[in-house]
Amino acid sequence: MNECVFCKIVKREIPSDKIYEDDNFFAFLDINPNNPGHTLVIPKNHYENIYSLPDEILCDIGPIVKKISIAVKKGVNADGINIIMNNDIAAGQIVPHAHFHVIPRFADDGLRHWPRKSYSNKEEVAKTAGKIKKELT
Repeated sequence: MNECVFCKIVKREIPSDKIYEDDNFFAFLDINPNNPGHTLVIPKNHYENIYSLPDEILCDIGPIVKKISIAVKKGVNADGINIIMNNDIAAGQIVPHAHFHVIPRFADDGLRHWPRKSYSNKEEVAKTAGKIKKELT
């Protein structure tokens, strides 16, 4: 099996514009940014997505994402920040290595959020909530 592109970036086999690195995490500029400063924060070890990411790694990456978000916002003088993690192809995950997008936002950047949908009635809401709650047990 071929090693993933993010693992190759961590090993310096593929160049990147590194923003941050410690023993467990690595952050670098996205090569196809939504806006200048768009940064990816990844665990150095390979985990495909949030489902396989160990809880301790998820807990440890949170403060790193926060630190990077503050630096990106100040560094590019952004009006706001989106933090996104795409999981699975249907959700837009392109690289199968768990990663968080830190996307600087500007009031006039033209980016739009996804359209909202409505439930058809209160019964549909209750049924959907019930299905999700059942999976938590």
